[in-house]
Amino acid sequence: MSLGIGSLDLAVIVIYMVGIVGLGCWVGLRHRRGGESKDYFLAGGSLTWPVIGLALFSTNISTIHLVSLAQEGYANGLAFGNFELMAGFTLILLALFFAPFYIRSRVATLPDFLERRYSRASRDWLAFISIISAIFIHIGFTLYTAAIVMHGLLGIPEEYLLWTIIAIAGMTALYTAIGGLIAVVTTEAIQSVVLLVGAVCVTVIALAKTGGWSGISETLEAHGELAKLTMLRAEDDPAGLPWYTVFLGYPVIGIWYWCTDQTIVQRVLGAKSEDHARVGALFAGFIKILPVFILVLPGLMCYVLVLQGAFDGQAPAASKDAYAFMIERLMPAGLRGVVIAALLAAAMSTVSGALNSVATLFSYDLFKRWVPDMQERSLVAVGRCVTVVGMVAAVSWSPFIAQFESIFAMMATMVCYLAPPITATFLLGVFWRGASSRGSIATLVFGFFIGLFAFLVNLSGNDAMQSLHWLRDVLVPIVGTGVVDVHWMVASFWLCLLCLAFHIGVSLLTPEELTEEKAALVWRRPIDALRSPGWSGLGNYKALSALLFVTLVAVYALLG
Repeated sequence: MSLGIGSLDLAVIVIYMVGIVGLGCWVGLRHRRGGESKDYFLAGGSLTWPVIGLALFSTNISTIHLVSLAQEGYANGLAFGNFELMAGFTLILLALFFAPFYIRSRVATLPDFLERRYSRASRDWLAFISIISAIFIHIGFTLYTAAIVMHGLLGIPEEYLLWTIIAIAGMTALYTAIGGLIAVVTTEAIQSVVLLVGAVCVTVIALAKTGGWSGISETLEAHGELAKLTMLRAEDDPAGLPWYTVFLGYPVIGIWYWCTDQTIVQRVLGAKSEDHARVGALFAGFIKILPVFILVLPGLMCYVLVLQGAFDGQAPAASKDAYAFMIERLMPAGLRGVVIAALLAAAMSTVSGALNSVATLFSYDLFKRWVPDMQERSLVAVGRCVTVVGMVAAVSWSPFIAQFESIFAMMATMVCYLAPPITATFLLGVFWRGASSRGSIATLVFGFFIGLFAFLVNLSGNDAMQSLHWLRDVLVPIVGTGVVDVHWMVASFWLCLLCLAFHIGVSLLTPEELTEEKAALVWRRPIDALRSPGWSGLGNYKALSALLFVTLVAVYALLG
């Protein structure tokens, strides 16, 4: 087996891997403070806004993003950059409306929040769904994508795919199990920097090679593809992501992901104070603007370079190879190792964050219910065992992801059918005092099974899913192709409206008096979220929210 890189690049990669694993273990052991579960799962409530912001970004940006956004940039231009920019708007919602309740209630998990607002049944259901989604979506997809990229860049034979997955999983699980959240967020902060440095290097070198922005636009215009530089597309655009699908569907999946998903929000739960939680979320919102230019744009620049003949007539074998193709051909020795380390950083940060959330969810929301008197040290031990078991499950599932043509699109599609009932339940729980506990659990269960059915209907149109074609054959004569073939982002919007209506209906039929504790977790009026004075100066969450909103609108005005 021969590696496709030089000794200098290999040295950089090895130093990074040893360093990040060693740092994670050292930080975790240094902050043990008697083995208390709060220290292990929530970093003892010690996280400050820069760490929270960087950790949110690092957990979100996995190898899937680095590779798949470049893939979409190569094939479709900047259209999929909408997923990155729209995240900023939902992070504003997290900072203003959700984070205050999470911090004030001092919950360890978001299912815990649901129990305090609704009922134990809602908590149990969300915990189960969150564990499954973390293992199969966050961890499984990330491990597979990272392994595929490493194979391409390092020249590792295909038969070693599973071993590559195991190696990445093992190193990540080691420091995650030992150090808990403090190790996760510390390494995530470092990994964010490595990721940003590596991605910026690729972007700068590729931009210079294309002749700058003018060179990109002139080349695309000459080939009649100038529309690839825009983000908001018409319905018939080949990207398959028209503008209305973004504005209808993304708020549903964005609120689920950024405001209610344990893997992401756990960084906020570990905040030192409400202001640190709010400002950290907004800081992440500003950083999320960058991927449009350092992840999506490089894929488009690779396409432009191919059109310009920069690679001697060569081109990526497939769009998913665009990022690795550029790394191999544009990056000098040493710097190539930094970029590969950035890819590993993206994978490890997402996996470690998801693993820690799985351990927290199982330990707090499920196991502690069975053994309520368990000692703190024992609960931490359970968390470590769950970390290992969760990783084994994800490793076992990840090779099956090979059947999906676009990994990012498939993952986004799965989320679109998973998110609506959770988004609806949290929105009504936080903003409507009439939302009842029976309405909550009924909506979570009903929405899950309706979403699962809709997802299978969506898959039935995939040529690779022969076993589901019968479902399409049955439904088309009854409801027509317009319903069966509805865009997955639009489907998420309609499913969310259905879940909201269902929740409201059940709640009106089963009204209940709010306890004092539950009433404290509902905004009487949305404006009440702005009553807290916050820090003075530019660090004030209100000023930062307004600045982030204006910045996002400005970017859309530039690229829309």
